[in-house]
Amino acid sequence: MDELNRLSAEEFQAAPKIPVVVVLDNIRSCHNIGSVFRTSDAMRVSRICLCGITATPPNKEIHKAALDAEKSVDWVYEKDTAAMVSRLKEEGFRVYAVEQVEGSIMLPDFTPSGEEKLALVFGNEVNGVQQEVVNLCDGAIEIPQFGTKHSFNVAVSAGIVLWEVSRKYAL
Repeated sequence: MDELNRLSAEEFQAAPKIPVVVVLDNIRSCHNIGSVFRTSDAMRVSRICLCGITATPPNKEIHKAALDAEKSVDWVYEKDTAAMVSRLKEEGFRVYAVEQVEGSIMLPDFTPSGEEKLALVFGNEVNGVQQEVVNLCDGAIEIPQFGTKHSFNVAVSAGIVLWEVSRKYAL
């Protein structure tokens, strides 16, 4: 790990983060949750909000995919995703659902402004982001797709979006 210049868990906690919060809305698969933790660690997001039926650490299935990222990335749990989104907006976050909806912004065209605090809501593997939650958001971001399928696995979506968004914030 030294040769890769990886941070220890303690160094990660003290390191600057991008002003991005990930919100997981009713994610069923612990493997997907763990993958989002691992990606969030890699991109240095501020925290993850686990909502609804989304499982929380400690959990051996989350750990299998997270590989200890569930210990480095700050997280909170809130039963009601809409309540979490409302709270984030009160804290000054611009909140975007990652969803295919009318008026969505294509990911390559999405540019957060400067130091803007951003919350990204990723939805359930079957039903996506709850409509009530989409309605509360400031907008929606859509990942362009060119094949016969019109969806990505939620962990893959998080990886794509967090990579693209993290590039737009300088650490």
